[in-house]
Amino acid sequence: MKSKKVLVKLSEFFVLFCRDVKQYISDRRDPDGTEIQCFVAQCMDQVVGVALLRREEDIEYIRSHFNIEDFIYFNHHRRDEHAHLFHFALNPVFQQYSKHFLKEILRLGHKSCLYYPVYPQYTTRDSSKPHTTVTALNDLVPIRARRQIIYPLDQLGGNAPSERILKDKEPFSLAHLNRKLTLEPKVIINARIVVVGASDVGISFLETLVFCPHLRFNNLTLVSTHGMPGQLPPDELRSKFLPSSLCYTQEDFVHMALGTWVKIVEGKVIALDRTNKVIKVTGGAFVPYDYLILCTGQQFQVPVPTGADISTLVTTSEVTMPKASRYTGPLPSTVFTVTTERDCENALNYVRGDFLAGQGNALVYGNTLEAFSMVQTLLAVGVPGSRVFLVQPPLEVPTCFNNPSVEDAVSAALKECGVACHVGFTLAQWNDGKLNEPLSRATFTSENKPLNVDCEAFFCFQAKKVDYEAFKAINDSCLVFDGRLVIDADFHTNDPCIRAAGPLTKFQRRYHAESWTHGNFNSKEVGMELAQSLLTLFDPTLDGMLLDTDTSQEQLLIPIYSKPKTVSTVLPGGYNYLQVSKPGLNIPLDAHMVQPEYGRELVTGSASNPEEEHNYFRLHVNQHHSVETITCYTRQALDTSNLVCLYGLHERYLNNLLQRCDEGLITDFYSFFRESWCLAVFHDRFKDFRDEIRELLVAKPSADVPSLEEKVRKMIEEDLVLSKDQRRVLTDSYVASTAKKAIEQRLLGFLNYNSYHLPMYAKPGMM
Repeated sequence: MKSKKVLVKLSEFFVLFCRDVKQYISDRRDPDGTEIQCFVAQCMDQVVGVALLRREEDIEYIRSHFNIEDFIYFNHHRRDEHAHLFHFALNPVFQQYSKHFLKEILRLGHKSCLYYPVYPQYTTRDSSKPHTTVTALNDLVPIRARRQIIYPLDQLGGNAPSERILKDKEPFSLAHLNRKLTLEPKVIINARIVVVGASDVGISFLETLVFCPHLRFNNLTLVSTHGMPGQLPPDELRSKFLPSSLCYTQEDFVHMALGTWVKIVEGKVIALDRTNKVIKVTGGAFVPYDYLILCTGQQFQVPVPTGADISTLVTTSEVTMPKASRYTGPLPSTVFTVTTERDCENALNYVRGDFLAGQGNALVYGNTLEAFSMVQTLLAVGVPGSRVFLVQPPLEVPTCFNNPSVEDAVSAALKECGVACHVGFTLAQWNDGKLNEPLSRATFTSENKPLNVDCEAFFCFQAKKVDYEAFKAINDSCLVFDGRLVIDADFHTNDPCIRAAGPLTKFQRRYHAESWTHGNFNSKEVGMELAQSLLTLFDPTLDGMLLDTDTSQEQLLIPIYSKPKTVSTVLPGGYNYLQVSKPGLNIPLDAHMVQPEYGRELVTGSASNPEEEHNYFRLHVNQHHSVETITCYTRQALDTSNLVCLYGLHERYLNNLLQRCDEGLITDFYSFFRESWCLAVFHDRFKDFRDEIRELLVAKPSADVPSLEEKVRKMIEEDLVLSKDQRRVLTDSYVASTAKKAIEQRLLGFLNYNSYHLPMYAKPGMM
């Protein structure tokens, strides 16, 4: 009976659908003259499927914004062979033949490529309205979005890319199919993989699995308190509420559309049954698993008040500190802990509504980067600086900025905005212990006199900790927990079916690396490595890459990752802050700079003088002349995605940066890195080009002639520092070798092939 209802509804849809497109099918053109094609699948004179295609007119945009060239060579496809899929519906009884239907559509329509966009739920533009959810989405391949260059359009003029590439379009994710892919079956994986926590590590893990083109995971589940991030409509204030790790932005979540491929379960994990392989979520839901991935990270917690009575003028050292590490008492309704996107939305709604309309004060408690961002958010909403108090616990070394120049500048900006800042205070009580009343005041102790602040809102940004519910579920299930969840170098816990990663975890003590955790590294890279460790169980193409290792001779070394740690936010006074640094331990800057192999510090502008024409920009170039640290503090807009690309580059790639600085030719790094010469360095495929060049230098010209790389290595082994004569010999060898011409040809080929992104560079034949 149920199947008959489905058939009736489907037939009704076909009638309505055909009625809507009838006026276009008659001449096979839409109102603007673009060719459209409609295909109908029949079985025993019954309509069982229908599809509507339109010739794709945005080929340049797709090619420049998505990695479609991972699957096709554009030169092998005519422009009229690209088609845009608007509708595809097939009777569920025939769903197993959906790929065959798509193959016939390509054949009969004389098309070679199909494209289908997936728009976010909150989109309101007309671009998403013509599309329906296609029932063959599993047969299509999701395409990764490409990182875009931020162009200085005012400087480029006519040398800028075309409008087809630069036009502003509603962001979407892209699914693709071509003739070759219709003949390549996907490996179906039905294992139940459950990810707990929508942290950067968890999202990166899911992204890696979803974008494997030859695999189809049918049972991916994400358990998160507030669902998948990026589902709320864009809000400029909310996006700047908390510092960004730059692993994912709002557009990145739209481009991935992970909700299309991953089941979402909202709630917290409160119990874990390892015997039956099931987890219990708040609300009573049970989620079974075959492989469980724990990456909940750490969250801000409500601080535990000491209960001290400040009327006795007690100091912090005289107070008996509470033994409990978690506050379990009643809380005033306006005490906020802000960690997730939904927390930001709730806090913003309160500040924009009741708080802004009143006359009370807001108190921000913490000495983290999030605390300073919160102060700026309050000011940006319209709260006067006189109503904002920043109270910091006793400072830790190093601070969240780890840069004295920036710290002094932030303190000056707070004073300029009228924000009262108090350093070195420990929370004593709310409302003098009367917690059943609305919040009206908070008291603190210090090593000097106590502090009393009248406030209506209290924002907690003390140090992050493992969430109590997550800890209890982990501990009660007998997973080893030693301050954090204990794992080995391959992400395994003491349960072979449970893996974990991120700040939630720590390495086993046998590695003797207590100070090192996943929190010291780039979370997106950690998530990718976590996914690769699991893919070895499912991906048949990795069989040849697995090496038989003797576990008894296992090297007890923790993995070291290479991608930089990044953070970006807006600080009080409207200053944009960017920090890009090498992953590692958090060492004070002064102690780091006195090391003999530190390298050089290059600084333009000043952080202490906001009226100066050039703002603060600091580069740290290591002893190998590669960029290792980038620090920006400025009121002008930052080309963040461009500047992050500078990390790890040798100064010679940056137009002989050191020589120009020594000659006094660079007075402002901001304008220097907005010049047109460096746009190729910001291209998303520049790293691939560098790898190709390295391969040319490593390759031997012939069997008996050493490569340039071998010559350099031999000289360095003999003498660590090369003399001028040795450098001259190497230069002459390079000029006389065939590698020089090959590199020049590769460079011209790189610029020519990517000319749609890089039209500002001259190419052969232009003159």
